[in-house]
Amino acid sequence: MRIKEAAEKLNLSARAIRFYEEKGLIAPAKDRNNRYREFGEQDIWRLQTIVALRESGMSVEAIKEVLADAESREEDKLSYYLELQRSALVSKWLEIRQLIETTDEMIGIVRERKTLPPEDIYKLAEGSRRLREHRNSWTDRWNYDRLAEGHDQRVLRDSERYPDYEAALDAVVEWVRPAAGERGLDIGTGTGNLAGRLMERGAVMAGVDQSREMLNICRRKFPGMETRLGNFLAVPYLDDRFDFIVSSFAFHHLAGGQQMLAVNEMRRVLKSHGRICIADLMVSQPEDRPKAAGAKPESAVSLSGLLRLLADAGFKVHYRRLNEWLHVVCAESS
Repeated sequence: MRIKEAAEKLNLSARAIRFYEEKGLIAPAKDRNNRYREFGEQDIWRLQTIVALRESGMSVEAIKEVLADAESREEDKLSYYLELQRSALVSKWLEIRQLIETTDEMIGIVRERKTLPPEDIYKLAEGSRRLREHRNSWTDRWNYDRLAEGHDQRVLRDSERYPDYEAALDAVVEWVRPAAGERGLDIGTGTGNLAGRLMERGAVMAGVDQSREMLNICRRKFPGMETRLGNFLAVPYLDDRFDFIVSSFAFHHLAGGQQMLAVNEMRRVLKSHGRICIADLMVSQPEDRPKAAGAKPESAVSLSGLLRLLADAGFKVHYRRLNEWLHVVCAESS
């Protein structure tokens, strides 16, 4: 397929395709005789992924880095491209949805007051901007792709970073008590240890993680489990999909504003009368953040803050303390 055909197929300009080639995002083969570019199926999928990621606001350099990961596993490259596209589309959809909700609020104010004061415009626009920034600020600072291979051994032997790991998973499973056939979501599933225990109880589990390599191991361990690339800030599912949501040792990676967005995202994909259970390092007050427990001082959740976020989202909340820092917070929607 020549560049003109590729451009028409993807609704792009030939100039845009040449730009991506100049930036090193694509490298189509060239005819030996006339040196015309020849675009194969993989080139088309790669271009389509680039377009989706650009639409989500990702920079060219970030896209280049992300796509480099796909080259390491030739056998599932297409699957990875599609997962990246889906993740980008969900982020864009959530951003558009937020803009629609903000506009609806403005319409409501105008109908009620017959005017829209500048301070209200600013307040609504600023709130929308902050949410967008929180969602787009997510990065994997810990390189979990690199850590994936030894993760299962690490969580069992690192008692400081993962204190009472087995007890925490058991406590989540016992509280959730899934009925056979209930659909659950594990966010930050890693290699699927918590989700696997819930599957043993009869739940139909899905797992979300930002690490491709973690999910590869998870799929090998639990072939029947659905997995998707994603994170707390843009859960890659439509609304009202799950009976319960769980997470273990992952929520503390989120900053304060991101935690509010994460609770809203969990509420969005949860069915009515659903439940949430989170096991993590938590402190009663932000100033009590542990300097031990294998975590940086900022790497613990404010227990009171999380309880307040869940209550404000309409949940009935209670918690259980497992040790000095480890807590299990459970929430039921009304």
